[in-house]
Amino acid sequence: MTVLISAGILLAFALVAFCVIKWWNLEVVGVTPVPLFTFIAILFTSGLDVGLIMFPLAWDFPLYADTAAEPAYGFTNPLALEFGFWGFLIWGFYFLTTFYFCVIEPRVKFFEIPLVKWINNIVIIGTCAFTGALFLIYLPYYATFVGDGETVIPAFYAVTFLVILFAAFSSTDIKYVRILSVGSTALFAALILGMWAYSGMGLGAFFDTAGNIGGYFANIHKFVLPLTDYHEFYLFWWFAWSIMIGQFTSRFVGGLKTWQVLAALLIFPSIPLGVWFSVLYFYHLNGIETTLFINISMVVVGIIFVINSFDSLIRLYTDNLNLTTKRLGKVPYVLGNAVVLFALTVAFKSQWLQIQWIGAVVIGLYVACLAYIALVKRSEVLAIKASPAENELDFHKIENVH
Repeated sequence: MTVLISAGILLAFALVAFCVIKWWNLEVVGVTPVPLFTFIAILFTSGLDVGLIMFPLAWDFPLYADTAAEPAYGFTNPLALEFGFWGFLIWGFYFLTTFYFCVIEPRVKFFEIPLVKWINNIVIIGTCAFTGALFLIYLPYYATFVGDGETVIPAFYAVTFLVILFAAFSSTDIKYVRILSVGSTALFAALILGMWAYSGMGLGAFFDTAGNIGGYFANIHKFVLPLTDYHEFYLFWWFAWSIMIGQFTSRFVGGLKTWQVLAALLIFPSIPLGVWFSVLYFYHLNGIETTLFINISMVVVGIIFVINSFDSLIRLYTDNLNLTTKRLGKVPYVLGNAVVLFALTVAFKSQWLQIQWIGAVVIGLYVACLAYIALVKRSEVLAIKASPAENELDFHKIENVH
């Protein structure tokens, strides 16, 4: 698996370089473009999941700090490692798929091939369920006001099902995307500010702590290929997300040049990630215990992130498979999606399914798509000079889509 993920990463970054160089100044316009702030909010909240909220304090920082158990982490500090696992360079995957589905796929139509379409939707559904499993597994750590802080009790299964049910409902109308994305971004900012204020770190300690992120940029080349099995897990996870996030967010790109899309995806999401991880790292370094209110706040924001992720992914695979509310009716649509995704969530929680398998399938799709273009659509792709003509830069189009 290490050889597979390494080859996939190198291929992806080579394709990023090719797209940026060849189509540097091409104006990228999606089907339903939105202003930059809304686009970044949609990208950030759809492209990340509950792991962003629940992993650092519960698992990651202690793991990275224990260099005796894992010497591979000894070249830099835990904050730089956490940022490297979540931020900057890794968002190049999302650029590649966003650009592809916005500009290239309309000419290639590789994902409209029946077999590819089914594989793609299985990937989307599986990754969606994995997000729910992460939420379920890590919920006890933060919801210590319910249970013993370790065991997944029946109440947590009920909460997870209700979250999936709500997300299925919100996916019935695209107007909820903007509300959820902008709203969750604001709540996330409020959570960061509140935890910063409670910690008493002040601006000086914040900037001192955040300075540790420099360890990532000084060693950025070391984050390209897997450092450890855990890093490999993260990379497969990013691959699993990449195609479906590109499919979803590509429709919202609002007239940025190709290089601007890349810069936006590398820089803008990395800023709140860096701030968030810096605040959490201060808690870790100083052994600050989170209060009941903070734990509840983190659970709430985590729930909103899960709803965002499920909303976008449910909308994506139901549109692809023509399992829409118009065809099925709202109640069967909502309940059907909720039941199927909850069952798969439980399967991931029990380790019956693994995200590495889905990431491996996505790498296979990358290779198959590239081969298809080279053999069948090479001239059409090389002749691309602009976004599809039907994609007009009209920020009001989203208001008429449901």
